[in-house]
Amino acid sequence: MLFYPLLFDPIFKERIWGGTKLKEVLNKSFISNQIGESWELSTVENDISVVSNGECKGLNLNQLIEKYPTEILGVNSIQNFGNNFPLLFKFIDAKEDLSIQVHPNDNLAKERHNSFGKTEMWFVMQADKNARLVVGFKDKTNKKEYQEHLENKTLVTILNETPVKEGDAFFLETGTVHAIGAGVLIAEIQQTSDITYRLYDWDRVDAKGKGRALHTDLALDAINFEPTNTKLNYEVVKNKSVNLADCPFFKTNILQISGKYQWKKTKESFTVLMCIKGSFTVNMPHFQAEFKKGDTLLIPAILDGFEIIGEASVLEITI
Repeated sequence: MLFYPLLFDPIFKERIWGGTKLKEVLNKSFISNQIGESWELSTVENDISVVSNGECKGLNLNQLIEKYPTEILGVNSIQNFGNNFPLLFKFIDAKEDLSIQVHPNDNLAKERHNSFGKTEMWFVMQADKNARLVVGFKDKTNKKEYQEHLENKTLVTILNETPVKEGDAFFLETGTVHAIGAGVLIAEIQQTSDITYRLYDWDRVDAKGKGRALHTDLALDAINFEPTNTKLNYEVVKNKSVNLADCPFFKTNILQISGKYQWKKTKESFTVLMCIKGSFTVNMPHFQAEFKKGDTLLIPAILDGFEIIGEASVLEITI
């Protein structure tokens, strides 16, 4: 088989807080006015991404990995995570505030849910005026103080709210209490996990007057009560990969492509390219295609590079 950059059908998730930016800003195609998430690359049970381009069109990611594990994943990923695709990639449109929530670490998630934990990072693609994120506590706290604020519905007063703009990036370790605020469109990179403990949902109710389930008891042992520094500092350099985040679960760089660029990688791991601005064309002897803002490509491990032409910014994620 001649391997090539793989594009997948997005999996859209309707959310109470979702909107239409994924359609308006990223040119995704859907009818609903409440799509909060576009799952770009997933092997979460019942949400397996299906290839939408080239020779592999119609195959899902698990089928590809089963047939070509080393060629798709690479030895680094297999050594660390077995023949499982270890990451989940999303675009998220928060028309309204998301719930205040927390994710468990690997040990807790394995014990309770037989799942990975959920370390994640965010890249802000667009933000309305006065948009903000909730990330961690302002000061060190403890279970007792936290529970008192939760009961009194004053939790937000001890949380760190930070204003955001396009280009801001954040790395969230498991245990970090957080919420994406209204008016923010982000690219999210995370471990393959759908385990979320909801702490507070702004007293929201649906059309039937029913609120969403909270997981306050489960969350207690998952929360890091220390303040954390989550914002990532970086400077973009044309035609050079600049590191944003590096952790045991993934490494993320940002690359601004201008003109013609020889993109290279090792064959030890797959790479995912999330186009966050502009467009670019991939040129290979057996494959040529244009990709645009909002596209997420899986580059199989066996590929070690190709020519890119265009004006674009991409996130590069690997193991």
